[in-house]
Amino acid sequence: MAKTTGTPVPRPAGTHQLQFGVFFQGVNSGTIWKLPESGSQTDFQSFRRLAQTAERGLFAAFFLGEGLRLREHLGRPHELDVAGRPDGQTLLAALASVTSHIGLVATQNTTYNDPADLAHRLASLDLLSSGRAAWNVVTTDNAWTGENFRRGGYLDHADRYLHAEAFVQTAKAIWDSWAPDAVAPGAGAERWLADGAVRHVHHEGKHYTVDYTPRLPRSPQHHPVLFQAGDSPAGRDFAARQADVVFSAHPRFDAAVAFRADITERTLRAGRPGIAVKIMPASEFILAATNAEAVEKKAWVRELQIGPQQAIAYLEQFWGRRLDAWDPDGPLPDIPPAAAETSETRGSGFHGAKAVELTAQWRQEAADKGQSILAFVRAKAGRMDGTFVGSYSEVADRLAEYARVGAVDGFNISPWLIPTGLDDVVNHLVPELQERGVYPTQYRGSTLRENLGLAVPEHSVAVEPAVR
Repeated sequence: MAKTTGTPVPRPAGTHQLQFGVFFQGVNSGTIWKLPESGSQTDFQSFRRLAQTAERGLFAAFFLGEGLRLREHLGRPHELDVAGRPDGQTLLAALASVTSHIGLVATQNTTYNDPADLAHRLASLDLLSSGRAAWNVVTTDNAWTGENFRRGGYLDHADRYLHAEAFVQTAKAIWDSWAPDAVAPGAGAERWLADGAVRHVHHEGKHYTVDYTPRLPRSPQHHPVLFQAGDSPAGRDFAARQADVVFSAHPRFDAAVAFRADITERTLRAGRPGIAVKIMPASEFILAATNAEAVEKKAWVRELQIGPQQAIAYLEQFWGRRLDAWDPDGPLPDIPPAAAETSETRGSGFHGAKAVELTAQWRQEAADKGQSILAFVRAKAGRMDGTFVGSYSEVADRLAEYARVGAVDGFNISPWLIPTGLDDVVNHLVPELQERGVYPTQYRGSTLRENLGLAVPEHSVAVEPAVR
């Protein structure tokens, strides 16, 4: 096979291995629910089956999405999407009891949580899982989501990362507040909690004030691992300053190499080692024994993900009006959109598009390619940029090239079928990667931080040794 070339990215010796995470989206349009083998999106057995399969495949993390409001389409709940997300930390605490090594990543919003309360709940998950918890830090500023919290739109868009950074720094101060030797090492100590072992945390800022005495000692990994997924310049700078892992939107090889270089540069400017931030792009895998079978399988998957109803609904979000009268096998609508810009009600992938210019461009593109509505949407929508399609060995060769140049540290896989969507990856792709020496053959340690190869975090605020 002809290998892709790329500029090597500096990485520490001995870490040229990839790792996988599984991204359980919950509300989404990519998970197929119209097959007999499709499982529930809310039944615990689905989560357990997927998490245990991932752990069998030595996955680093089980990553949960978050939805603070049910997605809507033209003002109504979107009836074609899979919908349902149990509370992330409740679910991950349950999964901690049926797994032993895989990391547990909760997406939690800085806009609609209290920093002291969230820091305590995340620390609880980290302690109860013996150091396997992580927090995917996300922000929200729109009034539509905020309506569910009676404070819609209170956060200016420009302030979302300023607010988030103050939130994260407060959480880190809470996690750092207990001295390393705070708790008695054994029954011979005079007291369970040493004198001066707990530092009071105070924060007074633009959006909230915290005056708090933290309630928990640190976990075996010190504190939860921090994930971040913002892709704007402000989001990348935030990740460079605060995150341990970036959940990126750049899985294609050249884009991944460029993104790695950009994050490395920003991380160095932030005063951290260039390799401090791991990068795990979102991805989808459609695999088979041969390339031809995989291509055929991809077509079948896309037909199930995007049928005639889904194709029309996809265009309706950009046209801002009902398009029931249009034939999915015919050309794109020749009418103008109802609004100049799309709303956030269907999720970030649909938000803020310049509808007039975009729909005109799409009509021309579809006409030039001779595509119907259905063919156009199947080619345009979904996670196609992040999809690896091919035989197990061919995809393993491609992934080995990512490892060779250090383009990424791994991939966060979104299964297109729940709960069996990782079976091909674990049963066939992982062994191929292990044969090439680019995938672990065992977990490195017992904590998520160890298994990701992350350094123990420095204290955000110095804590004096306890006096016993």
